[in-house]
This record gives sequence, structure tokens and C-alpha cells, in this order.
Amino acid sequence: MTVRIITDSACDLPQSVADELGITIVPLSIRFGDEEFIDRRDLTTEQFWAKSAASAQLPETAAPSPGQFEQAYRSAMTDGATGIVVISLSAGLSATMQSAELAARAVAGETAISVVDSRSATLGLGSIVAACARAANDGASFDNVTAMARDLAHRTKVWGALDTLDNLKKGGRIGGAKALLASVLSIKPIIEVRDGKVEEGGKQRTRSKALAFLVEKLQSSGPIENLHVMHADCSDVDQFVEMLRPHYSGGIVVGDIGPVVGTHAGRGTIGIAFQVRA
Repeated sequence: MTVRIITDSACDLPQSVADELGITIVPLSIRFGDEEFIDRRDLTTEQFWAKSAASAQLPETAAPSPGQFEQAYRSAMTDGATGIVVISLSAGLSATMQSAELAARAVAGETAISVVDSRSATLGLGSIVAACARAANDGASFDNVTAMARDLAHRTKVWGALDTLDNLKKGGRIGGAKALLASVLSIKPIIEVRDGKVEEGGKQRTRSKALAFLVEKLQSSGPIENLHVMHADCSDVDQFVEMLRPHYSGGIVVGDIGPVVGTHAGRGTIGIAFQVRA
């Protein structure tokens, strides 16, 4: 059996990693007013941040249609896939998984297909996808890859430090006065993806303390695997990776936070994603 992995563009995996592992990425779309862009195709990350800075309103993101997923499934089958494992952006954050499931029903009976809720986003999702793709490429069965995806979803941790509250203010999630006060006090909010949703994880008074907080979260998690660092146009990402190295002996994958997550988190966000070892 040839098992193929399909995900969506909220995974934020570098394209080189997706290409190397044979991962198909179904894109979400981003809308600035009347202009709509297909993620990873019509907009570079740099163009997205430039447009965001110039816009008074937050861009909107939209889930892929079931038809986009069905096209990806049929393409994988044409390429020889006899089993497809779809790993999606958290169902608690987007309708993307719903589209993937509707498309799966459309091809039911033609191939073995499972749709797994990652309960995560950005490189939390990406790390699960990459690990499952490696297993599939090494010959793991459809059932084993599906079980692995579900297991990793429950062991994945994502922490992020926001650099600005501008996007939360634009999106109406925080009042202007509160955002201004936080800015004056240099407060850096910490977020965590927990149970498939983005939750407040605390706050720190400076950028350096926020980064140190993320390192501490890594240290306190016990043995971990598949460490990834994601960032939204951050000049200090290399420095942050060096802060993590003494606490993790494996390779660290670094990727950009794309428009799907960046829309809400804002420029300057930096974070970590990993799995706690079973």
C-alpha cells in the first residue's frame, strides 16, 4: 500500500520539506477587502506582511472548498496512492477539516482515506504532518499512519510570544485602550494552542523575558521530539534558536508563520512546537 499525506496551508511547513516528503498542501485563501489571494501561491510571506501593515482592517481567511480537497485526493490516487491520510488545521479554529471530510465522502469506496484533526496550527500541525509523511515513506501502513497522526495530535505542544497587540486590536479581540496600555508597558502576551484552541498562556514584560519563558516551557516539558521554531518576520529568530540548542540535541526545523495564523498573531510573533515523548 502506498500511503500519501495531505494537509492544508496552515501547516506552515517550508515548501522544501513538503516537496522532499511528498506532502500535498491544500491552500486556504486570504482576503484583503475585495482582493482574494490563494495562500502560498499568490502571496509571499513578505508581501502578506507589507499588505497587513498598510491595512486598517485585518485580512480574512477562508477554508479550502471540499472541491479543492477532492481534487487533491484524486490527484494522489492518480499518482498511485492506495491510502490517504489527511491531517488538518484544528477543527476548533477553522472549517478546513469539515471541507476535508465532505471531500472524503465524495471519494468513499475508491480508496482508503482518513481525516485526522491535528488539534493544532502552524508548525504544530506541520510537525505532525512531517513525522507521518516520513513514516509513510518508510512503508508504514494506512492504519499505522492514521493512528500515529492521532497520537501525535494529543502530544503536540505549541507556545508563542506575540510582539504586538495590533492585530488583536484590529480584529476586535482587544480594546484600543488596553492595547495602548500594553504597548506602553511593553507587555508581550504568551499564547498556547490547548485542546485545539488558542488560549492565553501568560504575559511577560519584555521580548527577552518572553523568549526566556518559551525556553523554560521547553525545558519543563520533559523529554521531547520534533522541535520546530516558527516566526513572523523576526530578525531575532537565529538568536532564539541558539537559546534552544542547549536543551535539545536533535535538529531544529525553522519555518515562517504564514498568513493563516499570522493574520491573528501579528508580525514579530515567535514560537515553538514539539511533541512530548510518549
